[in-house]
Amino acid sequence: MRTLIVEDEIYLAEAIRTGLRREMMAVDMVHDGHTAVEYLSVNDYDIVVLDRDLPGLHGDEVCAWVTAHRPECRVLMLTAAHSLGDKVAGFEQGADDYLAKPFAFPELIARIRALGRRAGASHPPVLEAEGIRLDSFRREAYRDGRLLRIANKEFAVLELLMSAAGGVLSTETLLEKAWDENADPFTNTVRVTLSNLRKHLGEPGLIHTVVGSGYRFGPAE
Repeated sequence: MRTLIVEDEIYLAEAIRTGLRREMMAVDMVHDGHTAVEYLSVNDYDIVVLDRDLPGLHGDEVCAWVTAHRPECRVLMLTAAHSLGDKVAGFEQGADDYLAKPFAFPELIARIRALGRRAGASHPPVLEAEGIRLDSFRREAYRDGRLLRIANKEFAVLELLMSAAGGVLSTETLLEKAWDENADPFTNTVRVTLSNLRKHLGEPGLIHTVVGSGYRFGPAE
């Protein structure tokens, strides 16, 4: 799941980014509304964590832009304002959820994950197929009851492939969803991650290369 943090309080933004990355999310961060729209114009985000009181372009305007141009993207609006009127104003601009500052980080994570299940094609928090059980909340994956010791990016890629329910995902899609803006599009990091993931999953193989298209999860055809 790829997330954009839009927050002008730099230390808070960095703390949120660090926490979300620990939760195996791909995270980008900006500090004003105009830059947020630039990022949203060129990247495919699942979630935007959006401060309402932004310099340059107000958070309400950014939210309205997302609603008009990226309707598949979910907006979690953050604000120091607690009044009902402020919350209603945020929802009227298209926000999907609202969290007042200060907030507890576990609640932020829970709200982001709940919105993530509503972004694009919905999938349950626990995915099970071909003997694999992947729990996105506990960040645990098992094969036939055996806990898999996999790295964060391997978990993220496995979650994407399982969520596709047999569909083929391109290298570009995996890179877009599991990595952030610092990922080199010409790198072999996706191939290396998939190679390591296959080793951890063991035999019979469940991740298959579809020549010219990408990768799919499931039994061999």
